[in-house]
Amino acid sequence: MDGSQPYNPRTVEEVFRDFKSRRAGIIKALTTDVEEFYQQCDPEKENLCLYGYPNEQWEVNLPAEEVPPELPEPALGINFARDGMPEKDWLALVAVHGDAWLLAVAFYFGARFGFDKADRKRLFNMINDLPTIFEVVSGSAKKQVKEKSTVSNHSSSKSKPNSKAKGSEQQSKFPKVSTPKDEEEEGLEEEEDEEEHGDTLCGSCGENYAADEFWICCDICEVWFHGSCVKITPARAEHIKQYKCPACTNKRARP
Repeated sequence: MDGSQPYNPRTVEEVFRDFKSRRAGIIKALTTDVEEFYQQCDPEKENLCLYGYPNEQWEVNLPAEEVPPELPEPALGINFARDGMPEKDWLALVAVHGDAWLLAVAFYFGARFGFDKADRKRLFNMINDLPTIFEVVSGSAKKQVKEKSTVSNHSSSKSKPNSKAKGSEQQSKFPKVSTPKDEEEEGLEEEEDEEEHGDTLCGSCGENYAADEFWICCDICEVWFHGSCVKITPARAEHIKQYKCPACTNKRARP
């Protein structure tokens, strides 16, 4: 896989981009691609690891053969625990180990390229502003958003708007067509929209809401997703009566 090729980010910004990309790959494996990930983690196989790559892809594979490896290695043998616990708990366990691995890789680069105390602190603060993989996978990131929404006196019963797509006032899944406004009025509306939904996180990539992006909410788990992350366009959403995210679609009874 191209994402496994050596890559050495040298600045705080480059290391953070590397962190975000690897994180996006792992979140994808544990959410939108969870069925494929589950199947690849066969307990009958050898010790397997979950890798996230700088191209935002993921891979289940054997650990590197060289000792010591070029980069810190993810948790070994995640496949052995797959059938020994409920799927939700197993995914949460893999998520926690994924968080630990990402921090190890980020600060490996920081040590290798001589980040000083200020750079290390800045890198950690940038990383800490993102929800952890565990928070995204377990849904606690969504709960935190709801709690913040309640504290800031949002009167709605949910932290999300009633409609199932961002930017819509009707019960539809596509953004409304905006009417012409003067620049000052439009700017104020955008600021209000960003303030109200700025803490909303995508259930796939974990990134924050932006007013210029199409979002859709799962009618089952009520988690919001970037349309691009779940391959739903505004035109397609218009014809969906009940939207199920990939994770809810792929849920089935495990032995």
